[in-house]
Amino acid sequence: MKELGYLNKFFRKYRWRFLLGILFVSVSNYFRVLQPQIIRYSLDLVVENVSVFGLYEGFELQSTLLSRIGRTLLFFMGMVIAFALLMGFFMYFMRQTLIVMSRMIEYDLRNEIYEHYEKLSLAFYKRNNTGDLMARITEDVNHVRMYLGPAVMYTVNLTVLCAMVIYSMVQVSPILTFYALLPLPVLSFSIYYVTSIINKKSEKIQAQLSVLNSLSQEVYSGIRVVKSYGQEKAMGVFFGNETEKFKEKSLELAKVEAYFRPLMLLLIGVSTIITIYVGGIFVLNGEISTGNIAEFVIYINMLTWPVTSIGWVASIIQRAAASQKRINEFLMTKPDIIHDESIPKTNIEGDIEFSGVSFTYPDTGIKAIDNISFRLKKGERMAIVGRTGSGKTTIADLLVRMYDVSEGNIKIDDQKITDHNLTHFRKSIGYVPQDVFLFSDSIYRNISFGQKNASKERIHKYAKNAAVYEDIMGLQQQFDTVIGERGVTLSGGQKQRISIARALIKDPDIILLDDCLSAVDTKTEAKITNFLNKECSDKTTIIITHRLYAALKFDKIIVLHEGKIAEEGTHEELIKMNGYYNEIYEKQRMEEIEK
Repeated sequence: MKELGYLNKFFRKYRWRFLLGILFVSVSNYFRVLQPQIIRYSLDLVVENVSVFGLYEGFELQSTLLSRIGRTLLFFMGMVIAFALLMGFFMYFMRQTLIVMSRMIEYDLRNEIYEHYEKLSLAFYKRNNTGDLMARITEDVNHVRMYLGPAVMYTVNLTVLCAMVIYSMVQVSPILTFYALLPLPVLSFSIYYVTSIINKKSEKIQAQLSVLNSLSQEVYSGIRVVKSYGQEKAMGVFFGNETEKFKEKSLELAKVEAYFRPLMLLLIGVSTIITIYVGGIFVLNGEISTGNIAEFVIYINMLTWPVTSIGWVASIIQRAAASQKRINEFLMTKPDIIHDESIPKTNIEGDIEFSGVSFTYPDTGIKAIDNISFRLKKGERMAIVGRTGSGKTTIADLLVRMYDVSEGNIKIDDQKITDHNLTHFRKSIGYVPQDVFLFSDSIYRNISFGQKNASKERIHKYAKNAAVYEDIMGLQQQFDTVIGERGVTLSGGQKQRISIARALIKDPDIILLDDCLSAVDTKTEAKITNFLNKECSDKTTIIITHRLYAALKFDKIIVLHEGKIAEEGTHEELIKMNGYYNEIYEKQRMEEIEK
């Protein structure tokens, strides 16, 4: 229960609904317990009047007595029906309070987890896979909700009902109560044992189902690779083997579940037989009435499900505790980058300064950049060039503060980057990452993601600026085209240009492009670079690239090698150095001549 203690704050939040639920449970069970007593009165009435009825054989009073008995039984029947209706009425409100409370807490918990996920740093997402993140916010929260709703409701119901029933039984005969309840603890422990086995097998089935889901997702996402390598049959066989394992585990579970109801009926039957046998002896001795036996039998059946549910509830609590522990692991994870909204928002001009910046990835221990220093004034443009793994993207991640530096300082407008309001600062940057990500939504909404409530005219304008307007208008539904998961229906170049439009529509103060023109042709590249030259001349721009863009005039170019600045200067200065920059420049020039 230690892990589940985290949920107590939600019980406090909805305490009045919870207390009202307990009240409804109590009232509902009160009317439920009254029903067997009415049945006892009616049965005793019949038994007592049968002998009297025979004494009036041949007399007119016999029909009068019969009519009176009938009216009395009809009255008792009406009372039983009325109590049943009242019981059902309050039971409805019991579920409306306790079960609805669990749904409200589930809603709050999901939102809390989701909001916490958004605050966690990029390093967290590199350590944990997406499937595990999804499992905790879906399956684990479902298990917790079963504790918050059904488990709590049945526990309260069991406590209240047992107290009322046992009190009523003891009032009649403490000894008969002892014998009648004797098999119920055995029933509870038996059900708990069977349920424990069921849960273990269910967990194995869930794990195997996760394997099937993951396998299916991978195959569907990578269907092009599967088809191009002709591996459809092999993947089908592999999937069939995993499905066979799922079937075997499911059949094992079905066999165990088959014991559940027979075991319950057997022990209930034993309890009923004991009640009738011992109760019969007491009736012969004149200690109780015949109606008391019927009353006890009904009480025993009334306690069956609550007592049976002890094992089920205990199992739910175990699973909920395990799930809440997994949830707590992430909720207790502190973000490396703190979103402090109390920091005042300041206008971003665009001055950027790296002073002796070094960074080592916390999980791998790899030093990505070492002692990087440069300065850009507002409106200046810089290119970062280097081989794969030289640390180019790391600079971009540090600039948008996905990570904090290990050593040195980054300043924006002569103010440490950590002293800026993070949300406002990121809104001031138009960032196009190397790994382009588009949402499974319309092109219109993907572009407007950069600016909330952007007009259609503005979206069309920036689609033209990103040289993707004609491509979009060529689609059947144009800007309303749903582009599929991660933009799977678009080409690599189209995805890059839509992401550029999404970044530029923000009208950012700083533009950061990470190798985002690698999949476009020369003509399209010229359109985009022309827009950057004209319309974005007053914005600080950093372009990370493997290629050199002759149409773009850079105030500064830095060449990275193994995380350090190997060369730095203007285009002409770097050509004269005859180093790596000159090498890729000559190589690119020769390729263009050959074309």
